[in-house]
Amino acid sequence: MRIVCIGDVFGRPGRAALLATLPRTRREHGVDLVIANGENSAHGAGISATSARDLFDAGVDVITGGNHTWHRREARTFLEEETRVIRPLNYPRGTPGRGAVAVRVGDIPVLVLNALGRLFMKPIDDPFQAVHGVLEASNGVAVIVVDFHAEATSEKRAMGFFLDGRVSLVVGTHTHVPTADAQILPRGTAYVTDLGMVGARHSVIGLDVPNAVAGFTSGLPSFAQPAVGPVEVNAVLVDVDPASGKATAITRLDYHVD
Repeated sequence: MRIVCIGDVFGRPGRAALLATLPRTRREHGVDLVIANGENSAHGAGISATSARDLFDAGVDVITGGNHTWHRREARTFLEEETRVIRPLNYPRGTPGRGAVAVRVGDIPVLVLNALGRLFMKPIDDPFQAVHGVLEASNGVAVIVVDFHAEATSEKRAMGFFLDGRVSLVVGTHTHVPTADAQILPRGTAYVTDLGMVGARHSVIGLDVPNAVAGFTSGLPSFAQPAVGPVEVNAVLVDVDPASGKATAITRLDYHVD
């Protein structure tokens, strides 16, 4: 089985880049399942029904979230209705939406989980125990993918080793900066600390440069304004043995879209 995981899709430029290129990527690499982080897909902050539809139209199968999931009020009802969009599972009980979804690739069940880190983030329930609880109730599903949306590289690495041998793939999201450590961990779990993003190459993690820089130099609040121009697409391609759930290869897929 071949799975592509795509970094944080940033605003309309990111959505347009995937619409233009993802169908070809799926064909050329024989991809069976595409997972993308969409928490910044609506104008760089939050997710909407419109931004999710664009990602699905591009060929994304499951959309994951993060700390910006709730930036747009409509997400509170939208996530209840659309099962293919998930949010971090370690939000408190009663939070709208779901933190995991089971999809099928042919006859093979695949479980996709989303969790939120705690270091340098707002207080949240323990992501390690939250993921552990879902895995304990996973009923023998072999192919499992975890999007761990976290700030600290140490916390992401710890999650990777915590889940090594228990899931097929752990991908980090949130920083919008791709890391060069894509690897297979000792017990067969594919891992990368951060996928990166799908956003303007000449930007501050997807944001318009003057606006973002002013936020640091003036002391005044800056606002989410996606940068324009050539788009950087950051992703990984992972091969998984569907019988064992072990990953056999992980390769970065990084390219630019004019």
